[in-house]
Amino acid sequence: MANFNRVILAGNLTRDPQLTYTPSGTTVCKFGMAINHVWTDRQTNEKREEVCFVDCTAFGRQGETINQYMSKGRQILIEGRLHFSQWTGQDGQNRSKLDVMVDRSQFLGSPGGAGGGAPGAQAYPAAAPPVGAPPVGAPPVGAPPVGAPPVGAPPAGPPPVAAPPVSAPPADAPPAYEEEPPGAQADVPF
Repeated sequence: MANFNRVILAGNLTRDPQLTYTPSGTTVCKFGMAINHVWTDRQTNEKREEVCFVDCTAFGRQGETINQYMSKGRQILIEGRLHFSQWTGQDGQNRSKLDVMVDRSQFLGSPGGAGGGAPGAQAYPAAAPPVGAPPVGAPPVGAPPVGAPPVGAPPAGPPPVAAPPVSAPPADAPPAYEEEPPGAQADVPF
């Protein structure tokens, strides 16, 4: 029998995230979310609303990022898995709860503005540079390397060797690509 445990939620933080660390040094970020569901009652034709409160936990760098940039009232989308915890309370009663272990998160709304942002909230981090882009602070692409002679200065060392000229193909050589015969039409359905 197959098993599948995946949750996707979008809602507002009910409290500021709380950052702690495991004994081995792993970052643990706990926060609560409120997810609203609005519907119209068919009998009374009134709008109804119910709120579902969910506890969430994020680990490592993701937890640090949520703690740094999110605050109470901010909107977030998370993807993760349900985790069931059981324990015995101080009163001797058995307790249990479900929470979400966050695998991925996406900040929603605008930072510090509309979309549930708290006043004075920090702005989102700048987008990461594309893969293969030079590191931040590196000279622009095409700029001479550090310690290179200034642009326009005569080159040091022997002059570069010129490449041999490229000759044209012989007149009787076939074309480098397939050409359609004159008057032929491509099979285009539109």
